[in-house]
Amino acid sequence: MVSWVTVIWSMVASACLTLAAIYWLVWYRNRTAWAHLLFSVTAASTAGFAFFELHIMRAQTPAELYAAVRWAQVPLFVLLVALIWFVGIYLNAGRRWLAWTFSAMRALYLLPTLVAGSNVNYREITSLRHIQFLGEPVTILGGVINPVMLFGQSSIILLLIFVADASVTAWRRGDRRKALMVGGSVEFFVLASLATSILVIWAGVQAPIVFSQLCLGLVAVMAYELSHGVLRASHLVRELKASEAGLRESEARLSLAVDAADFGLWIQDLTRDRNWASERWRDMFGFVPAAPLETAAILNRVHHEDRDSLQQARAMAIAGADGGRYQTEYRLLMPDGATRWISSLGRVECDAAGRPVLIRGASREITARKQAELETQLLREEIAHVGRVSMMGQLASALAHEINQPLAAILWNTAAAQRLLRHPSPDLDEIHAILADIRNDDERAGAVIDRMRGLLKRHTIDTQRLDVGALVGDVAALVRVDAATRQVKLDVDVPGDLPHVRGDRVHLQQVLLNLILNGMDALNQASPDHRRVSVSARIDGAQIVEITVHDAGPGIPADTLEQIFDPFFTTKPNGMGMGLAISRTIVEAHGGRLWAENKNGSGGGAAFRFTLLAEEAGADLNPTGL
Repeated sequence: MVSWVTVIWSMVASACLTLAAIYWLVWYRNRTAWAHLLFSVTAASTAGFAFFELHIMRAQTPAELYAAVRWAQVPLFVLLVALIWFVGIYLNAGRRWLAWTFSAMRALYLLPTLVAGSNVNYREITSLRHIQFLGEPVTILGGVINPVMLFGQSSIILLLIFVADASVTAWRRGDRRKALMVGGSVEFFVLASLATSILVIWAGVQAPIVFSQLCLGLVAVMAYELSHGVLRASHLVRELKASEAGLRESEARLSLAVDAADFGLWIQDLTRDRNWASERWRDMFGFVPAAPLETAAILNRVHHEDRDSLQQARAMAIAGADGGRYQTEYRLLMPDGATRWISSLGRVECDAAGRPVLIRGASREITARKQAELETQLLREEIAHVGRVSMMGQLASALAHEINQPLAAILWNTAAAQRLLRHPSPDLDEIHAILADIRNDDERAGAVIDRMRGLLKRHTIDTQRLDVGALVGDVAALVRVDAATRQVKLDVDVPGDLPHVRGDRVHLQQVLLNLILNGMDALNQASPDHRRVSVSARIDGAQIVEITVHDAGPGIPADTLEQIFDPFFTTKPNGMGMGLAISRTIVEAHGGRLWAENKNGSGGGAAFRFTLLAEEAGADLNPTGL
């Protein structure tokens, strides 16, 4: 005859032991999964308690029943303690002091069983009673109840309070599924078990203890919830693999873009002073693939004239300037003596505390671009020189006339001195006066020649402190004779209290000379009463000096007002179309701007204005654009 009690309780024990083995293996593979270990202990304890329940229902003597009830407390203790800690760890909630208090109370409750050999449920078993259960007779408890059992049952209240508190915390945090499935099922099955125990032991209901059956339901719910987590983890693994595949695709695209742009990537760990660089970067800087990248070795490769500026840019980025970003250009001195130009940009990354920990960056070789810029600069200087020669050609006749005057005066004074010296008693005072005139005329001719030579010679920018009045006065002296020849009145209005500017004297004189000559050219068809060119200067704000050249001509056609600054654009029959383009380049190289406008009032005509930085604002000016 089949014993259903034996079959059912054996199946409960087997199911629990199987689940315990499975989740123990999960914990064994991942030693941080403490919830799985605690569930495994809970399931194994349930199987142990089912074994003692079956032994109780099969007991034939009071002594056998007494021993079974006594030792059943051991798996029950392990089950309840493992359960409360499982709930706390799995929900990541609950007051830990409650869990420790409950564990201590259950340990004290178990202590008499292990030490004194007493039974915490019954002082003695007075009788064996049998009832029919599942079609067969089973033994139920009967005896003198031990009051200590009240202590054990009251400890269950702490378990219920702990689980309720942990569930509420998890629910409020958003883990509502966990709170409902784990917290709710533990509360339900523990309350059901406590109620069953009270009815059978205290109320005298004639029924066997089926605590393991209720625990099986709890174990099943817990296993389902853990398996849901495992399935979710498996789904996350699949998503992670898909993300990794997408990441590899993105990395491949990024690598292709970096290679196409010819960038070398690098990373510097500021906390450990370690450097990483891509293969392209190593090739660019002349480091073999296996060579260690020491910061000192990298800086030694940088040209000594550029090393300080590079370190300063990095230091400012590390300090937080410009959002921790920097971009700079510098030269490398390669082991074979060659020079390479590098453009680098970097970005500083900080930790959670805001401390700089990493710099990521990209570098690109720009040697070819720098060479092209140098060639362009040399070409601009050549064109500027040609422009100065062309302007001096326009002034040649006037300059020749201006030089002839002092030379003729020198000749006449020399002849007069010779005649006086032939006299037996020459007038020495007169001879001294003649010699003074000769010296003055010679200096006047020399000044004209020096101004001409200064404009004709090839020249690179050399910034210095300049007086605006002297700058305008030198150019006015050069063109005054030509202006008189053309019957043009040249007015100069430069206040004496203007601040000094910083710039290159020759190049700025070239700009003024070009603008004044253009102004006089615009008056070729004007009547004698309107042939006037004015040069003025004023302070615009605290750091800008504005110089204006205004003619009384017909003005500039509106459709060509901006085109006049384009290279090779000219309105003159024999013009080169480079004068204004060169002038704008020179002014912009000095940190200013040059523009033109038509004047409606004050005699009409056109006005060309350009600005220069006052000395304090332009103290660090180092223009290189010519």
